[in-house]
Amino acid sequence: MNTNRLQTILSCMPSDNEIQQIQTEHRLKLAEFWGIEKGKRVLEIGCGQGDTTVVLAYLVGEDGLVHGVDIGSASYGAPITLGDSASYIMKSALGKQIKMEFEVDILSTEIDFPDHSFDYIVLSHCSWYFSSAVQLEKIFQKIRKWGKQLCFAEWDTRIQSLNQYPHLLSILIQAQYEAFKQQSEANVRTLFTPNDIQSLLESSGWKTIKEQSIVSPKLQDGEWEISYTLKEIDTMFENSIGMPEKLKLLIKSEINILKEFIQTNNREPLSIFAFVAE
Repeated sequence: MNTNRLQTILSCMPSDNEIQQIQTEHRLKLAEFWGIEKGKRVLEIGCGQGDTTVVLAYLVGEDGLVHGVDIGSASYGAPITLGDSASYIMKSALGKQIKMEFEVDILSTEIDFPDHSFDYIVLSHCSWYFSSAVQLEKIFQKIRKWGKQLCFAEWDTRIQSLNQYPHLLSILIQAQYEAFKQQSEANVRTLFTPNDIQSLLESSGWKTIKEQSIVSPKLQDGEWEISYTLKEIDTMFENSIGMPEKLKLLIKSEINILKEFIQTNNREPLSIFAFVAE
């Protein structure tokens, strides 16, 4: 990893601690795989607090543009909100090539761009936030005319080592619970496997030109999801509406499996399924 490059990017983020450094290194790895080039225009859907946005802005340079949009409100997020993070980023050294907007529903009839407005459209670690496969498929369909290439990344459910199992089990537990909720602010609202994504791509008219399973073993997300699942399970059951008792018992059994496994095994985050499509 180029230290000077990493420090330049971190200086444009609200936090430059070890967590942010690891997250930024991962996003540089993704952007390099996607082949983001200088002077290009990028639409980033699900920009969140800008972890990927800043990396993309660095790579496109002063002559490029990164337009980040997110359906979340500016007040959403912790320990720093989306709005506060965006304000800091857009005042940074990379801010002149960044635009960030919130409460933007890509599927709204009010949202549109001229054909071929962007060289790349990026969806990075955001697909599980969508409410359904139907919603994601509609987004894939709508954005086709806006950009030349689709650059995508999400956790890869095809575990490559046993130590990744707790991360996978924790998101499966969350996804089962989320299937019974109408509204949510959870990290896992709809679980998509790589095969699911490829099927939605094909039906939307995109064609994958390259794909890769990327390993970033230092990422903290696996630990965060495991901790959240174990901490919040009682609240999940209290708030569940219409969940069959038999499914509750199944999830409790899965929680016990998760607890037993992490007592005697190491834990690693899932790998990341990434691709470029045209």
